[in-house]
Amino acid sequence: MTPARPGPPPAVTVVGIGADGWRGLPDASRTALRDAEVLIGGPRQLDLLPPECEGERIAWPSPLRPAVPGLLAAHAGRRIAVLASGDPMFYGIGRALAEETGELRVLPHPSSVSYAAARLGWPLEDVEVVTLVGRPTARLAAALHDGRRLLVLSADAGTPGVVAALLRDRGFGPSRMRVLEQLGGERERVTVEATADKWAHPPGDPLNLVAVECRRAPDALRLGTVPGLPDEAYEHDGQLTKRHVRAATLGVLAPTPGELLWDIGGGSGAIAIEWMRTHPSCRAVTVERDPVRAERIGRNADRLGVPGLRVVTGAAPAVLAELPPPDAVFVGGGLTAPGLLDACWEALQVGGRLVANTVTLESEALLADARRRHGGELVRLAVAHAVPVGGFTGWRQAMPVTQWAVQKTLDTASGADR
Repeated sequence: MTPARPGPPPAVTVVGIGADGWRGLPDASRTALRDAEVLIGGPRQLDLLPPECEGERIAWPSPLRPAVPGLLAAHAGRRIAVLASGDPMFYGIGRALAEETGELRVLPHPSSVSYAAARLGWPLEDVEVVTLVGRPTARLAAALHDGRRLLVLSADAGTPGVVAALLRDRGFGPSRMRVLEQLGGERERVTVEATADKWAHPPGDPLNLVAVECRRAPDALRLGTVPGLPDEAYEHDGQLTKRHVRAATLGVLAPTPGELLWDIGGGSGAIAIEWMRTHPSCRAVTVERDPVRAERIGRNADRLGVPGLRVVTGAAPAVLAELPPPDAVFVGGGLTAPGLLDACWEALQVGGRLVANTVTLESEALLADARRRHGGELVRLAVAHAVPVGGFTGWRQAMPVTQWAVQKTLDTASGADR
């Protein structure tokens, strides 16, 4: 049998390049760059190439991501080489290119994270990587846990100072910081080392990475990785799903990576925030009709490390038609709004979950009717706290919460009475 001939090489090759430039590239990467008719990259990366790379040089415009389809279309039919820092598929341009074209060849280079772990002697599997390149600094807050090691990809020379300020603000001032510059290049160095609360260093090289050994201040609020953060972690006006009920509610909502939650009647945003904290890929939209509360939700999201939470100011169900379809819905307020529960149910795909909490008899009757029509489970959550009673201690009962939880199945999708 005659072996099949290999097809033509992909039109787009992504070449990882480090601070060591041309001399650090393997032969395959050098060949791809020499053969390219079009060379696309950042100005710093393009300047690392020698004259023997004769292709047309094009610097990425800003913003970069929206420009990708147009540039590829403009040079269709030509051999394109795209330069990327380090490993193109690790927080690099490789992802955007892969989404635009299936014909992609990737020639990686060691990433700055690999270099940093090697220099510090940190096993990479025990390190959390957070990128602040084109992303809000607040997202770093979700990774702060006592004793954890972080590698923070910097946006520019000012990032280390910004990281130090965030650590101090979030109660992690004792954390040890090191800035590693020009990793893998001739000018590589560890420039400074200090704790965040004593950080007073001017900006250095823009090509840097920050290593953080997290240490929580003794008086800082402890925030765990599972739902049920302390109520004190939130700014609120009383509209807050309390800690124990919140933990039970997230347990029933059962977030998994990549899923989207609708949080209706956001209040303080606690349910949506803790949904997103379960995994970096979890997404949420919270709907809150009160503009003051909506702004407060945004502040809570930033403070707790999930600045990607989308806050929609408006009344449900009117605004729901504009939202992407959810994997799960939580209704914490506004249950008596005409058509709200039906709109949430219709928005769910088969397999989606809906959870609704209430403390009023009127809303409880609505949940009982919804259970009759769609099935699911009704439970009553009651929490009591020990408080002083004269010279003794007694129980103070909080208002019980009635919760309806249901998963949409093929049998219940029609909405017919059971």
